[in-house]
Amino acid sequence: MSWSSKALRAWPWLAAICSGLLYTGCFAPFNLTWLCWITLTPLIAAIWFSGEESRHSWLRNLALGYVAGLAFFWTALSWLTTVTVLGWFVLQFYMAVYVALWAWFCGLLRPREAKRQSNATKWDQMLAQARSTSAPARSPWTKSTNNLVLAVLLAAGWTTQEWLRGWVFSGWGWNGLGVALHGNWPLIQIAEFTGVAGLSFMVAFANVILVTTARRLILEARTHTTRPHFDLTLTMAAIVGVLTFGLRASQVSPPTKPLRIAAVQSNVPQNQKFDPQFTKKIFDQFRRLSEIALRSSPPPDLLIWPESSMPGPVLAEQESYEFVMDLAASAESDLLLGTIDEENRDVYNAALLISDGGERMQVYRKVHLVPFGEYVPGRHRVPLLARIVGDQVPGDFSAGREYTVFSLTNSDVQVAPLICFEDTIGELVRRFVLPTETNPGANLLVDITNDGWFLHSAGSHQHLANAIFRCVETRRPMIRAANTGVTCFVNEFGRVTQVLRDETGSTFTQGVLTGEIKVPTEHELTFYARRGELFAQVCAVITLLAVLTVFGARRWKRV
Repeated sequence: MSWSSKALRAWPWLAAICSGLLYTGCFAPFNLTWLCWITLTPLIAAIWFSGEESRHSWLRNLALGYVAGLAFFWTALSWLTTVTVLGWFVLQFYMAVYVALWAWFCGLLRPREAKRQSNATKWDQMLAQARSTSAPARSPWTKSTNNLVLAVLLAAGWTTQEWLRGWVFSGWGWNGLGVALHGNWPLIQIAEFTGVAGLSFMVAFANVILVTTARRLILEARTHTTRPHFDLTLTMAAIVGVLTFGLRASQVSPPTKPLRIAAVQSNVPQNQKFDPQFTKKIFDQFRRLSEIALRSSPPPDLLIWPESSMPGPVLAEQESYEFVMDLAASAESDLLLGTIDEENRDVYNAALLISDGGERMQVYRKVHLVPFGEYVPGRHRVPLLARIVGDQVPGDFSAGREYTVFSLTNSDVQVAPLICFEDTIGELVRRFVLPTETNPGANLLVDITNDGWFLHSAGSHQHLANAIFRCVETRRPMIRAANTGVTCFVNEFGRVTQVLRDETGSTFTQGVLTGEIKVPTEHELTFYARRGELFAQVCAVITLLAVLTVFGARRWKRV
C-alpha cells in the first residue's frame, strides 16, 4: 500500500484527533478562545467527506466522534490525574460517548448529492468528476436555506449532548463549547436568556456554516458562478447582533448597594487538612489571615473562609468549635465558612454562617455531590468503582435537600452559599435565586471551594471559567473563596473584577482578598432564572424530531 493510500485512510482519524485538541486549546492553561470557532470543522469534514456512504458508515461516524471525544477529555481534564490516574483514564471512556453520539447525528444529516448513473469504473467516475466544469446536479451545498437548516439541526444536536452530559448520572457538564467564550464578556450576555446552551449553539452553528461555505466555494469555483451566500452573511450578522446586545446590556445596571468583603485563601495542602498534627498550624494560619482582613478599614461586612476550612466538624468537634466561635465573637463581621456537618450517621459537606458574634448560626448542606469526589456511585454494588478511586473517597457524603439562603446581618443581602462545583451548575444556582414564601431569593452568590485537590494544575482555572456564567444567567455578583486556586470577585456581567495573586502573578498562594462588591437591591429575575434550561430542552426536542424524521423518511422510501 502506497503512502498516499495510507494517508487517505488515516486523515479522518487525524482530523478527529485534531478537533479534540483544538477543543482543549480553548480552555486553561491555553485559553485560546478563538479556536472554538473552528474546533468542530475537522471532525465534520472527516464525517462528511472522507468516504463513500455504506450500511456501516454510521459505525465509522460513531468511532470518529469517540476518538475526538477521547482526545478532548483526556487532555482537557488531565488535571484529574492529581487525584486518581486510573479514574481519569477510565472516566473519559464514558465522557467521549456524548461526542460520538453527535458525530453519528452529524453523519445522519449529511447532505446527499444526486448520484450519476454510469457503467464506468469507480476510478473513471472520480476522474470525470474532477474534470467536470459544473457542480454536481441538484447539489444541496449551494443552497443557503439548506445550509442554514443543517446548521440549526446540528447546533441543536450539539447543545443537546452537552445538556445530557450535564445531568445524566448526576452530570458533569464542564467545558461546554460555549464556555470557551468565558473571557469574551460582551458575547456571553445572552446567557441571561439561554444559559451556556445558547452560546454552545451559536459556536456550533458557526462551525457548521464554515464547513458548508468551504464546500460551496469549491463547487462554485468549478462553474465560475456564484450566488449570494446568505447562510454565511446571516451567521456573521447574528454574531454581531449578539455582540451588540452584550455591549448594550452591560450599560444597564440595576440599583445596588455596596458590601465590604474579605475572602481568605489559606493554601493548606490537601494531605494536611485533616491530619491532627497540623491542627494548630491551620488554626494559627486562619487566625493570622482573618486578623489581617478584620483590620482593614472599613472592616468587612462578610468574612469568608473556604470549603472544609477547619480540621474537624465545627458543630460536632470541640476544638474547632471553640476556635471558630472565639474568632466570631471578637469580630463585627459575619463569618461564612465551609465545614463538615454530622447528623445521626449522615455526614454532609456544609456551609455555616455565624452572625451576631456567634449568637446566630445558619447551615446549608450541599445538595449536589460530585461523583467519585464526594461519593462513589454503586460503591457496594460495583466494588471495582471504589477501588479505582482508592482511598481518596473512603466514605460517601449524604446530599442535602434544601436550597438554603443565608441572611446576613445586613438584611438587604441574601446569600446563596454554593460549595465546590455547585457554582458550575446553572439549574442548581437559579434555585437559590428564586423567591420563596420566607425569602426573596439570593442576590449574592458565594462559592467556597477546595481546589487544593488539583495542586497547581489548570483545574481551578477551568472551574472559574465554568462558574462565571452563573453571574450572567442570574445577574447576581459572585464571590469565590478557595483553599487554593482562584479566589476572586465576579460582577453580574461575568467579568472578574478582582483576583488574589502573589508577587509573581500566581493564583496558587496564601492571602486575603478584600474589596467592595455591588449587590443588587431589587430581586429581579432573568428569563433563565425563571425558566432554567428551556433553550437546551427545546434543542433536545428539535434533535429528537430530526432523528425521527430522517428514519421515517428512509423507511417510507423502502416501502
